[in-house]
Amino acid sequence: MLEIRRNIKLISVIIIISLVGYYFLIPKYNIVQLLGAGATFPYPLIFKWTQEFRKIYPNITVNYQAIGSGGGIRAIIEQTVDFGASDVPLNNKEFEEARKKGTILHVPETIGAIAIVYNIPELNGRLKLSGEVLADIYLGKIAKWNDPRIASLNPGLNLPDQDIIVVKRSDGSGTTYIFTDFLSAVSEEWKTLIGPTKIFDFPDNIGDRGIAAKGNQGVSGVIQQNPYTIGYIELAYAIQNNFPVALIRNKDGYFVEPNITTIQAAAAGIVQQLPKPWDSWENVSIVYAPGKLAYPLSSLSYILVYAEQRDYRKCLALKKWLSWIVTEGQKFAEELHYVPLPQEIIQLDLLAIEHIRYLGEISSLNGSIKWYNDVITCFLFSQRLEFVI
Repeated sequence: MLEIRRNIKLISVIIIISLVGYYFLIPKYNIVQLLGAGATFPYPLIFKWTQEFRKIYPNITVNYQAIGSGGGIRAIIEQTVDFGASDVPLNNKEFEEARKKGTILHVPETIGAIAIVYNIPELNGRLKLSGEVLADIYLGKIAKWNDPRIASLNPGLNLPDQDIIVVKRSDGSGTTYIFTDFLSAVSEEWKTLIGPTKIFDFPDNIGDRGIAAKGNQGVSGVIQQNPYTIGYIELAYAIQNNFPVALIRNKDGYFVEPNITTIQAAAAGIVQQLPKPWDSWENVSIVYAPGKLAYPLSSLSYILVYAEQRDYRKCLALKKWLSWIVTEGQKFAEELHYVPLPQEIIQLDLLAIEHIRYLGEISSLNGSIKWYNDVITCFLFSQRLEFVI
């Protein structure tokens, strides 16, 4: 009798392995497609990741649409994508809205910076700006490049007597949020009139000196084509387009440029203070961080994903994708002018990824397959079998 039971169990194992294996080998089912959408800030790095990841996992396709952080947040809350991306964490209202549908996780993917770029053809040196002056440019209170307040920061520069053409994002943007968060930290007037926001309107006094464009690419195009413009874009876009980048006065009073060292310096103080991935991250920011070397327009960038997944194949693919980008994928960050995540943040990310699970059941011939995390429990002919995937 014992031998018969063993034989039944062995036959069950063989059948289950055949069924599960056959399912994954059918070409129709072998390709898993993940859809993400959101921030343009990390797009150059995410695009690189999708290319490199596909070389290792050819059966997983990651399609990322750079529609802006605001769009990414809406898409993940509405569950029209598998993951969202944002340069700014969910605010408490968005967080509570997302929590009605499941456990929303913040997974920091990289650290980057916003560059203040300009197109002044006759300028004979590197422009320096303070946050206060930058705020007044965007409030329309400083309208000429040779304004005394700009000149006082830049002795010796031949600043032209030309109108400043002010460029901003037209879409809901984490890049805009980082920029306006910085201006709110240094200018009470900006904080009162506009504040930190993903989208804002130009004040009336800017008039036709203001241009709005969609995405980092759109802002880059406007600045490239129009002399005497100023705008804010992610650092990788600034370098790709060979824009001059302004030195910005930081919290300690030093003028610094955005680079790997100054972005790392800005992030150094936040590492030990981060919340759990499933908690609110509303107050997490490295904008205007203290430190002699800290670049004041630095930011974490986030993947937003639900812990509970409704498609078991996508669940596995999503976990592989996220695990890879926060570990192996970090080696591609510096070549694209992003900062690799420190180990403390990587460990926090892996904790988040551990909590991504499919809790469901797959119908099968003569039984069922139940999936929990990376363990398949199969029930066939009353036999309980487990497979670790």
